[in-house]
Amino acid sequence: MAIPFVRTFDFEYGVPTQVSPLVQRVIADNPGPFTYTGTGVYIIGHPDAGSDVCVIDPGPTTPNHIEALDQALKGRRVTHVLVTHHHADHSPLAKPLAEKHGCLVYGHSVQPTETDSGGIKLDAGDDLTFKPDVEIRDGHLIEGQGWTVETLHTPGHTSNHLCFALREENTLFSGDHIMGWATSVVIAPDGHMGDYLNSLNRVLDRSFDIIRPTHGPEIRDANTFVQAYIDHRLTREAQVLEAVNSGLDNIGDIVAALYQHVDKRLHPAAAYSVLSHMIHLRETDRVRADGPDGLRQSYQPV
Repeated sequence: MAIPFVRTFDFEYGVPTQVSPLVQRVIADNPGPFTYTGTGVYIIGHPDAGSDVCVIDPGPTTPNHIEALDQALKGRRVTHVLVTHHHADHSPLAKPLAEKHGCLVYGHSVQPTETDSGGIKLDAGDDLTFKPDVEIRDGHLIEGQGWTVETLHTPGHTSNHLCFALREENTLFSGDHIMGWATSVVIAPDGHMGDYLNSLNRVLDRSFDIIRPTHGPEIRDANTFVQAYIDHRLTREAQVLEAVNSGLDNIGDIVAALYQHVDKRLHPAAAYSVLSHMIHLRETDRVRADGPDGLRQSYQPV
């Protein structure tokens, strides 16, 4: 089954939109091949003045975006700032926003890992300054006036990736774990394909009504979408294995073959996902290599 992508929605940069009784969204003006229309910042809580709210993925530290968030939060008490993971389109504004409102940043730290980049760079990049004030893992509960947010540790895209479930609306804020407009890249060695597949299945088991990614529109038929995401990953892994069995032994050639109809700006991200698939195939004894895993490694069939 093809993934039923959702790519169109109405929005205006910097303008808070009430997307549900307990959720507002403000989209930062930082569109790009990895951010789609830009970073969608979610404000959880009642829209009334004086209400307690939490903010998920505050986004970049650009002046226009900071001003837009200030206006959206005017008259309300920010009690928590939540971060799904440490990428530069998600976390940089977290600490300044928390300090401005006298609250703390909640998230999961990541240990820097060395990787053979093969000269490939991603546009999004890491926020190497990110460190939460409060370390949270799976099952952590954050509560406010009329709302309860539960943490789900969903490694895969990154090892420290968290999703946040709003219990009152059976909604998952999925960060980059699941996106409506595209598949999510799994960035080895910090990201791990086996972990990613397990995390997707865990989300599927929860049967959320709505998934709200950080980038792009909401996903309404959540379980159908997540199952299609899983099926796509398993199909892609089978294609990578078939490519190795056919004689393609390097990731560059495999990306060129499998992603020939995909925007070439996304090929660097695809290379990392293929590497993650290759590592998973090697861990499960379906391919082999003579040295450490990397984008320049040569792989052979078992």
